[in-house]
Formats: sequence, C-alpha cells, structure tokens
Amino acid sequence: MTLLAIETSCDETSVAVIRDGCALSNVVASQIRLHEEYGGVVPELATREHMRNLPLIAREAMARAGIAASEIEAVAATQGPGLPNALMTGLKFAQGLAFALDRPFIGIHHHEAHLYSPWIAGAPPRADFAAFQPNVSLIVSGGHTLLVSVPAPLRHRILGETVDDAAGECFDKVAKLLDLPYPGGPQLDRLAQTGNPTAHPFPRPMLNDPGFDFSFSGLKTSVRYFLDKRPELRAPGPARNDLCASVQAAIVEVLVAKTLRAAQQESARCVTASGGVSCNSGLRAALREACDRRGITLRLADASLCTDNAAMIGILAEQKLLAGCPPTSLDAEPNPSWELNAQEASGAVDD
Repeated sequence: MTLLAIETSCDETSVAVIRDGCALSNVVASQIRLHEEYGGVVPELATREHMRNLPLIAREAMARAGIAASEIEAVAATQGPGLPNALMTGLKFAQGLAFALDRPFIGIHHHEAHLYSPWIAGAPPRADFAAFQPNVSLIVSGGHTLLVSVPAPLRHRILGETVDDAAGECFDKVAKLLDLPYPGGPQLDRLAQTGNPTAHPFPRPMLNDPGFDFSFSGLKTSVRYFLDKRPELRAPGPARNDLCASVQAAIVEVLVAKTLRAAQQESARCVTASGGVSCNSGLRAALREACDRRGITLRLADASLCTDNAAMIGILAEQKLLAGCPPTSLDAEPNPSWELNAQEASGAVDD
C-alpha cells in the first residue's frame, strides 16, 4: 500500500508518503519563526501558512518518495484534536485529493498517532509493530498529558490525563515568566542542564494522589508568586539556571512516578513516551533510570517523531486499513476536541 498522509493540527505543515510500514518521505515545515514575535501560536497565521504550504509540501513529499499522484492508494489526515481552522485546512485538502483520485480516506486522531510513534524507528522510519508488546504510554505535549494502557496494537484505555495545565504548557508558561525566547520549553530544558534541581522545593502536584490524573496549574502559580518575591532570578546566570532545574525536576518527578506506578498496576513490562515534551532531556534521563531500575523496557519516540509530523499519521492510518477498519467519510468534519477514548469511528477498539 502507498499512502499519502497530512498533518496540520497546529503550526507544523507536514506531508508524508508511506509504503508497507515505511516512511518514504516525511516533509515538515515549521512555523516557529512566524509565531516567535507573538510568544505563541496565532491560529489565523497558522491556518494561512498551512494553505500556502500544503500544495508545495505535498509535491515535495511525492518527489522525495519518487511517486506520482496516480500511485497513491489511500489518503490520511489528522482529523483532531487541534486548532479548528488548521485541522480544516489539512482535512479538506486530503479529502479533496482522495475524491479526485477515487481512493479511500481515513481521519486519524493526533494523540493516537503519538501513541504508536515510539514503535517507528530507523532510516527511513519504519513501523516495528511486530515487536509490539503490552505497554503503558505517556503522551506529553504542550496541550496534553495522558497516561494510556495499550494491551495490543489499535487497543488502548485512558488511565489518566491533565485536569488543567498540561506539562508542556507549564514548561512554556514558566519560561515566559523568565522572559525566555519562544518556544520556551526547550530553552528552559537547556538552562536546567547546568542548574541545581534541588535549589528550590517547588510542589509536586497530585504526586501522591492514588489516581493517574495530572495537574500543573498550581506549580505554575507557585513559580509566579515565587518570582514576584525574587524578581532578580529572571536575570541570566546560575541562579536562573537553578530555578529552571528545580521546576523541571518537579514536573519530571510527577510524570515519571505516575507512569511507573501505572506500569505496575497494569503489569506492563514496557513503557513508552511520545509527544513534544518527551524530547526533554531531564524526562528522558529520569525515565531511563526508573525503567532500568525496575527491569522495564523503555521505548522513546525518536526526536524527529516527537513533534507533529505526517509520518506517524500515515503509518497508523496504514495499520488501521490493513486491520480492516472502515474508511472515513469524505464528508467528515474536523473534531478539534476529539477525546482519545472515542475511537470507534476510526476503527480502534477502546477497552
């Protein structure tokens, strides 16, 4: 099967060509510089850039893969969640292409694609679903923090999620309080690497809660009040690095503790992590240490597949079609607030 996939849920425009579980191409156009002066993604600008970039990137993806449009056997796109107009741009482009070629179309849940991205590796990226084992998966990004039990491919059950701010949102908002450049999360991570993580005892929200939900709004508020009393810590230098390291340590401890506790509850011998925040160096190191200590296999999504990309969308779409999941209607609309558990429409089975 040769499948063309599109991802436009936020501020990356991406098109990939997938064949037999392998990404022949995966072109991503980032809009970071466009949104930098605003300190965050401006939905109207993101949508405009998607409309401008999609035809060019689709042609580039097909050229890199060495295929013609007539060779496409199926088309996929992110249907949700995400920014409504950004989703609309990619979804309607994909549906129009599927209609013109008379090919099946499948709409993909963005977080579900992240869920399986740790099983995509190599050059070019290839899905290793044959090695899939029951796992507990941490999906952590700017807008979402989820813990998911995955007993088998295309089956999953939500264990916990954020009740307010996601981990990535907390990273970004604290970075903004420190006047760090956009995007703030990676900048905070860079400074934290030379800081003292025990310098400031910031709270670990819901760390000892018996469930698996997350909350990071209180931590963000705690840092804001702390900086109101000690504004000098905003200045570049070792003291600011210590603050960054302390905030990162608080977030990472909560994420790792709950993930490993979930793995124990589910009797899972494998943990995976994906999403943009899974690139955080402190989180990756802490997950490795915790899993090694318990004899648990750890699968981390490749850095190139942590952020939004069409390869993960296309590889999951191919797996769904091969598993007999029905195509999505060409009249289907974007679902900006699509819940991960509500997967019946796309063919996945929710325990």
